[in-house]
Amino acid sequence: MALESPHITASVVAAVEYPDLVQQYRVTGVPKTVVNDHVEILGVEPEASFIDLVVGALA
Repeated sequence: MALESPHITASVVAAVEYPDLVQQYRVTGVPKTVVNDHVEILGVEPEASFIDLVVGALA
């Protein structure tokens, strides 16, 4: 999504290299997606479902 829109930013973080972020975002599994610091998506989602979850987080 970030590749397609200049309005979206994304960061990929290796959990083992950033234990402070692991603790802050309570990472218990990967992948974990955090949208605007309040919606969390844990695990792999089908593309359509993932987009729905992200768009729903913005509403």
